[in-house]
Amino acid sequence: MAVLFFDHAFLPQGWSTGVRIDLEGGRIAAVTAQARADGAQHCRGIALPGLPNLHSHTFQRGMAGLAERRGDSEDNFWTWRQVMYHFLGLLTPDDIEAIAAFAFVEMLESGFTSVAEFHYLHHAPDGRPYDNPAELSERIVAAASATGIGLTLLPVLYSASGFGGALTSDGQRRFSNSLDRFLDLAKRAEASAGKHGFEFGVAPHSLRAAPPETLKGLLTAYNSGPVHIHVAEQTREVEDCVAWSGKRPIEWLFDNVRVDERWCLIHATHTNETEIRLMAESGAVVGRCPITEANLGDGIFAAKAYLEGGGLFGVGSDSQIDIDAPGELRQLEYSQRLGHRARNVLSTRSGSSTGRELYDRALAGGAQALARAAGSLAPGELADIVVLDSEHPNFAHGSADRWLDAYLFTSPANVVKDVFVAGQHVVRDGRHRDRERVEKAYKCVLARIGDI
Repeated sequence: MAVLFFDHAFLPQGWSTGVRIDLEGGRIAAVTAQARADGAQHCRGIALPGLPNLHSHTFQRGMAGLAERRGDSEDNFWTWRQVMYHFLGLLTPDDIEAIAAFAFVEMLESGFTSVAEFHYLHHAPDGRPYDNPAELSERIVAAASATGIGLTLLPVLYSASGFGGALTSDGQRRFSNSLDRFLDLAKRAEASAGKHGFEFGVAPHSLRAAPPETLKGLLTAYNSGPVHIHVAEQTREVEDCVAWSGKRPIEWLFDNVRVDERWCLIHATHTNETEIRLMAESGAVVGRCPITEANLGDGIFAAKAYLEGGGLFGVGSDSQIDIDAPGELRQLEYSQRLGHRARNVLSTRSGSSTGRELYDRALAGGAQALARAAGSLAPGELADIVVLDSEHPNFAHGSADRWLDAYLFTSPANVVKDVFVAGQHVVRDGRHRDRERVEKAYKCVLARIGDI
């Protein structure tokens, strides 16, 4: 049994000083406040529960910055997608593992301690399955295991390119599967994740990519565990869904599927009042990726109305354009300030800390979406702990909830001092234990690919 001691810690009942945390088997066995170090490993600083990252495509870390050139026509998500298709056509399995490892290192150093990998890259560049259909899923598992991040693996079912079952395009050949072929892949991927103690779920990519019968078959095969889906991300998607079915995507989903606590609805940006109410009352989590959504020009989510209705949410790094755990929450709040022309929009009580409310909510929603027993520093939870540098000038201004406000709204990336995942010390003094090797491998991949 290992024992950690923190000067300050954010516990379920609030802030405490002199906190001893006993660890056993990667979990928190006991928490004692107003204690003494007495031989424990003393981690100086401010201890927080690690933030879950509920939506990630790690391979896109390698293309960050490559789609920032203006095209001949108006740029949007659909033009960005063409750059992505070209990039993914260049990647080998070794490349995918190296890029994933580097993305995971950056997540850990930024304050994410676990990740839901929405993994839709399955086949060789020519579209042929590998001899092991789950080859690329296993590369994600290997990267997560090597770097020490907590993982919920979500292989993605993608079988059509548009509503009504339109055939997939050449750009989608690396992730297109029939239901039967996908179920074989998923079975192998689940076994790989389980060997490493990771969680597992499934992800119908979107309503446009998983036609009704395919979606039904997937949910019949996997009637428990996490289900994540892209939905209502783009206005064109909403328009195409209405043209196909007469209903908006979220409306169609709730009319045809039992959406409950298993579900994580990624983006859900373009919604009406009825859809906001349906999502908030369902117990599902809405997965927001504010930095990516801003980068792609997706639009602004009705977060204020959703939270006032009791809705659950978490955040994800999605396209990895900027891996920044507190930055995702900051961007979420700032998008609401721009939309409402007001400040502290997502703080629901007079005088309450916006940073505290956002962090609390993202912890709870992220833990539910990942189906991972983490989300608070309490007995029985996984020991996923982020330690902030209490000597940083940005924290000299206050204490308790003010620390969370400073972390979310003023702090640079270097305020994360130490990170533990399931009790393992993976980041020390702001640097991942294996950064040098992982970064070198990542740079080699980009050097080989060159300027695309």
